Amino acid sequence: MILESQTIGKSCEVGDGTHSKIEREDSGVLYLTCRNFKDGRVDYSKVYYISEKNFTKYFKNGKKALICPQPGDLVFSIIGTIGEPYLVRDTDRFGISSSVAIVRSKPENVDPMFLYYWMRGPKFQSALFATKGGVAQGYVSLEMIKSLPAPTLPLPTQRKIAGILSAYDDLIENNLRRIKILEEMAQSLYREWFVHLRFPGHDSVQFIDSELGQIPNGWEVGKLEDVLVLQRGFDLPKAERAAGDIPIYAASGITGYHSESKVKGPGIVTGRSGTIGQVVYIHEDFWPLNTALWVKAFPRSEPLYAYFVLSSIDLKGFNSGAAVPTLNRNDIHSLQTLIPPIALQSRFQECAGAMLAQARILTLSIQNLRRTRDLLLPQLLTP
Repeated sequence: MILESQTIGKSCEVGDGTHSKIEREDSGVLYLTCRNFKDGRVDYSKVYYISEKNFTKYFKNGKKALICPQPGDLVFSIIGTIGEPYLVRDTDRFGISSSVAIVRSKPENVDPMFLYYWMRGPKFQSALFATKGGVAQGYVSLEMIKSLPAPTLPLPTQRKIAGILSAYDDLIENNLRRIKILEEMAQSLYREWFVHLRFPGHDSVQFIDSELGQIPNGWEVGKLEDVLVLQRGFDLPKAERAAGDIPIYAASGITGYHSESKVKGPGIVTGRSGTIGQVVYIHEDFWPLNTALWVKAFPRSEPLYAYFVLSSIDLKGFNSGAAVPTLNRNDIHSLQTLIPPIALQSRFQECAGAMLAQARILTLSIQNLRRTRDLLLPQLLTP
């Protein structure tokens, strides 16, 4: 039977991370904040560390029961972008700041895995949105969290639903791991052939002197613009965008979709203004925005060779903006670059391209899995 109306405060214990100021270290135990939890995962792109001694002092031996996350806990961002739950795994070991709440379900009331999906579901998110005044950024207190609705389904039903939804997430995680391996294989092949110069047949090739040191005979030293030519993207105000499946790329990545493309794939995009340093290889047709630079020509290269060459450059070091990071394409077009024979580049395009094509298939599979899961989510969570 369905339980009576419940709140998080009745069904769970609620706490938060430490309010103490802890000295940061270059390495040690992870110390995470609200920005590190996104889409049910830990974002490790920018993390802090604290010493083992301070972890023990502030977390492992903390006096507050919920100050240190344990497996099965839900950690939940309460400052900034609100409402990003993460289910703590057995392998996790980290401390958290006071910008993150801990929600620990009482086992007789709520299954932890089901609670994770419940917190991502429409009823909980709608109540959360109303509680914090309908703003995307802000703050929610622990008392506000305690007042939010909790699951009312009986435990066996909760576990069954959680099993169905987690099966989708397991497939997504598996595909993400496979994508990472394929991308690392392509990157390793580029380094082996074009950085370490151990390409097929290198043993029988004579090496000659050049401005970049010794290079194989038949290779040349040119400029980056001999490999790729960068062009500023195109304006596309939001009011002029039409529903479609063509990805729109800004400096930070995909920012929406449109009904028509400006560039045929495969292509390469990097940031021009705002966010610089990230380089994206795009398989399909796309629309690059004016905050991005796109490769309009590959004079003496194959697309994948050009992509890895551009990725190997510290583009952030060419920031020419004062208040807003900016990349001037003219500043990097003149950089010296190796130009291998096109036949070798074509062979690399075929080998590495097959790896990235498989990664692309897995990416599309992930999109379908997420779409199906998100369609099921509100239906399964509603009594």
